[in-house]
Amino acid sequence: MKKIAFVLFALASIVALSACNTVQGIGKDIEKGGEAIQRATK
Repeated sequence: MKKIAFVLFALASIVALSACNTVQGIGKDIEKGGEAIQRATK
């Protein structure tokens, strides 16, 4: 039973970390786009 709980916890951790990384990547892309617009308008 403990082994199953550990495996489920490990899988949940991997999913959570990959989701955070994806959100962070989207934020960086949006930031880069905003910087490009600012440079273009100067």
